Amino acid sequence: MFSFSNAAAEGIEPSAIRLRALSLGAGVQSTTLALMAAHREIGPMPDCAVFADTGWEPKAVYDHLNWLRSPNVLPFAVHVVSAGNIRDQLMRAAKGKRWASIPAFAKTVTPVGSAVPALDKDAAGELVQVATRRTSRDTVSIGMIRRQCTTDFKIVPIRRKVRELAGLARKRSPGHAVVEQWIGISCDEIMRVKPSREPWQVNRWPLIEMRMSRRDCLAWLRRHDYPQPPKSACIGCPFHDNARWRTMRDRDAAAWSDAVEVDRAIRTGLRGIRGEVFLHRSAVPLDEADLSTLSDHGQLDLWPNECEGMCGV
Repeated sequence: MFSFSNAAAEGIEPSAIRLRALSLGAGVQSTTLALMAAHREIGPMPDCAVFADTGWEPKAVYDHLNWLRSPNVLPFAVHVVSAGNIRDQLMRAAKGKRWASIPAFAKTVTPVGSAVPALDKDAAGELVQVATRRTSRDTVSIGMIRRQCTTDFKIVPIRRKVRELAGLARKRSPGHAVVEQWIGISCDEIMRVKPSREPWQVNRWPLIEMRMSRRDCLAWLRRHDYPQPPKSACIGCPFHDNARWRTMRDRDAAAWSDAVEVDRAIRTGLRGIRGEVFLHRSAVPLDEADLSTLSDHGQLDLWPNECEGMCGV
C-alpha cells in the first residue's frame, strides 16, 4: 500500500483506522478510483466519499456527480460539502469585499519616465538600492496571484467533514492516524503526492499503487461501459489552458458567457491587488484572448484527447 503514515514516535502503535474516506473531485481519476472500489478491485471498501462543491463547476460535473450518487452506482455514501459559492465571492470581491484569492493574473504598467530603484550588491552580497533611474518606455509586468481558493473551498470543508465522520469533534486529536484518506492521483501526476499534515490522518494513493495513469483510468472506464467523466474544475479557473477555454467557448456557451462576465467584473477593485486582473494567462480580456493551441501552429500535440490540468485536490 502506497501511503505516508503519520504515526509519531517510535514504539507507538497506531490505532485501528476508524474511517476510510475517498476525496472525490468527480473527474477521471477519482471517479475511476471510486468505481474500482465498488468493483472490489481496490480495498478495503471506503466508508464514504466527500465532494467539496465550490458552487462554480460546469453543469456536466454536477450531472456526473448526481449519477455517482444515484442508487446502485457506489456502495458507499457520497457527502457533498461546501464553504460557499466561489463565483459569488469573486463578484463581491470586485466591490472590495474580502476574498479567498484565486491564481488569476495581475498586469501592472509602469509608465515611461517613472523613477525606479537601481540595485547592486553590498559587501555581504545583499541587494541594496544605490540610486534611482527613469524608465525609457512603458514596462508591463504580469504576475500570478497567490492561490488561496483550494484551501478555503476544498481542503478545509473536506477536513471538517472527515473529522465529523471520524468523531473528532474536539480540538484535541489523536497523535496517530485514525483516518485513511484516498486520493485519486495517477502515476502521471505523482509530483502532486504529499503526506498529510494532520497526525490523525494518513493519505493513500491507490491508483499509484496499481501503477495506473490517466489513460489507464479512461481505458478502465471504457472496458466497463462507464461514461467518461467531465473535467472537474471551476468554470473560471485561471489554470485552464487554451484547449480548455476553447472547448468551453465552442461547446458550453452558458459557462463561457459566465466566465467572461466574471473576468470583466474582477478587472479592478480586488482588495490588496495592484493593476488589472484577468482570468487568462495572457492578461487580456478572456473574450479577446488568442485560444489557439500547439496543433493550430503545426506543432505535435502528444495528448490530443486529454489535457492534464488539475484543480489541486
